Amino acid sequence: MTKFFEALANIFRIKDLRNRVLFTLALLAVYRIGAWIPTPGIDTNRFQEFFTRNAAGGFLGYFDLFSGGMLRRMTIFALGITPYITASIILQLLTVVIPTLDKLQKEGELGRRKITQWTRYLTVGLAIVQSIGIAFTLQSFNGNFVINPGLFFIFMTTLTFTTGTAFIMWLGEQISDRGIGNGMSLIIFVGIVVGLPRAIESIYTNTFVTHQWNVLQMMIILVVMIAVVAFIVLVERGERRIPVQYAKRVIGRRMMGGQSMHLPLKVNAGGVIPIIFASSLLAFPQTLLQWDMVKNNSWASHMLGTLSGSEPLYYLVYVILIVFFCFFYVSIIFNPNEAADNMRKYGGFIPGIRPGKNTAEYMDKILSKITVVGGLYLSILSLIPMVMISGIKLQHLPLVGNWIDAHFPRFLLDGLGVNFYFGGTSLLIVVGVAMDTVNQIEAQLIMRHYEGFTPRAGRIRGRRS
Repeated sequence: MTKFFEALANIFRIKDLRNRVLFTLALLAVYRIGAWIPTPGIDTNRFQEFFTRNAAGGFLGYFDLFSGGMLRRMTIFALGITPYITASIILQLLTVVIPTLDKLQKEGELGRRKITQWTRYLTVGLAIVQSIGIAFTLQSFNGNFVINPGLFFIFMTTLTFTTGTAFIMWLGEQISDRGIGNGMSLIIFVGIVVGLPRAIESIYTNTFVTHQWNVLQMMIILVVMIAVVAFIVLVERGERRIPVQYAKRVIGRRMMGGQSMHLPLKVNAGGVIPIIFASSLLAFPQTLLQWDMVKNNSWASHMLGTLSGSEPLYYLVYVILIVFFCFFYVSIIFNPNEAADNMRKYGGFIPGIRPGKNTAEYMDKILSKITVVGGLYLSILSLIPMVMISGIKLQHLPLVGNWIDAHFPRFLLDGLGVNFYFGGTSLLIVVGVAMDTVNQIEAQLIMRHYEGFTPRAGRIRGRRS
């Protein structure tokens, strides 16, 4: 613990690192200030009451979590960083389909800048479309959320939300360039972390005020949360290392090669992207159920109702989609044939495996196995908050539903009403971003001959040690 505080103090002893950290904190503070500026023309108090009653635990509540409550309060940053994430994913997928984008991605820094510029334009376009949709939706509701409806309100709402998204995107890029850590990830991180005090207050209220839970239940929830964090750290650091041997070559008068290295394949290479894709697809049935044409059709409403949250079919399809998108995303970011060809060009080979096609097949086989593990890992993490909120409606299963309803525990069937903060995607993002940021700070300390947070063999000790 002493070494941890020593490393923390070393951050402020290095001028450049200190400036980067303070710059990052200042821009994140600006982001949080904007989270409390309401959008003009909207009765935010009335909308927040409506959101708490009807949408807090559903799909909109999922996105409100990542925006730090800004969607609930309808602030100028209500869209958050979601349009930028969507634009980045779309362009990443298009690189597989469009050869021009694939060439740009391989051109180095100049190509990446061009793709980044297109990502900005697409972000603004998506923000405009989403802002117009929100403005029309607010006007069509019977909750009297809009003070003065009309074309001027639609124009001002679109301008406000789009400008807010563009400003958040600029803040994230500035943090990445002049601060510490990935700016976009830190913005999402802050949006989730600010809800933790409210979650702690909810636990205290449910345990000691309303007595909805007893002390044992509270302890079980806390133990589950700690276990999930440890599980995330374990898997996120997990990788399958494929040994690679490079043959010796004579270049001029020097002997090159002869090194033994390894090719690391991460267990969770896709991050949270498969969860985002799966959640977006399963949001369509819930959206269709809001249409009067679908509501009035008993067959369509029943079929789509089986794909609503907490239904067994919903969970099954959700897990299948997550595993599918894990394979889909990994196939985009890693090509075994290309990796095998590059390895052969530089005189590398996997011991016991022939170069070329055999090497590609060997890597593909290993990648398939760890991708299945990564998909199941993401499925477990994403199902934990859903079960804790609303349970699994196993009593709706045909034939065995009545027996399950009589014998299974109610917390499994009906949930505990616990919010997202205690498992799933939110903790995956929080832990992942925290680990990446700490690693970057640690690299800056070691580069300047200071000791990091987790001392390892071979590091130079700090100047004050």
